[in-house]
Amino acid sequence: MLKLIRLEWKKNNIGKYFTKAVIVAVLLCLFLFALAYLGIANDPDTGVPDAASGNEMISSSIELFTSMTALILTGVMLSSFIVSAYKNKTMNLMFSYPIRRQKILVSQMLAVWIFNFAALVLTRLLICSCILAGSCFMTSSFPIDYDMTGVGFYLQLLVKSAVIVTMGFIALFVGLAMKSSKATIVTSFLLIFLTQASIGDLTMANQAAFPLILTLISLAAAFFSVSRAETDDLM
Repeated sequence: MLKLIRLEWKKNNIGKYFTKAVIVAVLLCLFLFALAYLGIANDPDTGVPDAASGNEMISSSIELFTSMTALILTGVMLSSFIVSAYKNKTMNLMFSYPIRRQKILVSQMLAVWIFNFAALVLTRLLICSCILAGSCFMTSSFPIDYDMTGVGFYLQLLVKSAVIVTMGFIALFVGLAMKSSKATIVTSFLLIFLTQASIGDLTMANQAAFPLILTLISLAAAFFSVSRAETDDLM
């Protein structure tokens, strides 16, 4: 399985995605640092941060923007690695190998999942570290509500990152069902609105049961995507 994953990374030129992930991480870090310390979110009249309900703490903004970018990148990679491979008929060649179709598809999904999970975890660590370091010299407009010295911080970071990246499998299922790369990416955007947007005081981001439900749906979507591989005709 590890050989197949490395083959997928090599075949799809993982280096270009690595470069994009680094650029996005740096830009997000600069933006959120400015959000915390340069007052770009402050109301010009009152000087108070103009934050939506539920986003009064800096950790909420970090989760919001990193989750958005992670879902988009995951959707783009799943579209490129899997859906486009079906459409371009390159999957025909891979399915001609003496390897079960399901194993090939799982390796492609894991190649995308591992990369994006690692990218999201490292991006969040970078941003949290920079903002925490800035607090030694400046006063943040948003309360810094996390403690990087506790084990709970890292456990929560890993679990939340895994949940976000796993949601990408819903987009993959839709893309395969509709035989469309665009549908995969559009579904990723819809997942962002569903999980991160707020209407007044109503938001799903702080609902404890909602991430669990979406994770179960995501795993079910991954299972059905893989289970159909042996019997479905190629696109």
